[in-house]
Amino acid sequence: MPTFVLASASPARLATLRNAGLDPVVVVSGVDESQVVGVPPAELALELARLKCDAVVGRPEVPDGALVLGCDSVLELDGEALGKPADAAEAVARWGAMRGRSGVLRTGHALRDTASGRVVAATGSTTVHFADVGEEEVAAYVATGEPLHVAGAFTVDGLGGAFVTGIEGDHHNVVGVSLPLLRTLVNGLGHSWTGLWAR
Repeated sequence: MPTFVLASASPARLATLRNAGLDPVVVVSGVDESQVVGVPPAELALELARLKCDAVVGRPEVPDGALVLGCDSVLELDGEALGKPADAAEAVARWGAMRGRSGVLRTGHALRDTASGRVVAATGSTTVHFADVGEEEVAAYVATGEPLHVAGAFTVDGLGGAFVTGIEGDHHNVVGVSLPLLRTLVNGLGHSWTGLWAR
């Protein structure tokens, strides 16, 4: 079976894939996410995923015949795409807008089979309901630094999980990679999902 390459620095994505039986080789793309502007959130996530995938294909650490996955996540709130906050003040403001409301976490997935050159891509969407957290809780959460490193300034698999009251859709998509969607993409390239499981 082909080597599976994750074109992402996200420890949450890596852990999710490992827990699902894969043993990815991590090759960080280094893509400047600010280069794509003026597109709707779902398209933004997908375009950034494609750029990340393309950025690592052909690098020496990517074996011939590998499957390369690029992912990118944004939180859509009021039609706007929210990525990682620039600083603590922005994270606090973000939570001021999010608390007691719902947003849609969009994760773009782009998967390339380097043997054939074929690419399949799709965006996963999951609705996230946020608790009406108080200012002290927000300040304490932001002070941990966790929300500064993730799209939408929250996690479901970390300290932020207590501030998420519900999810509609695939929870792995919120963590950063939708396993059911990825399985569909792998199958679409003619490969077996269970064949990718590390033996």
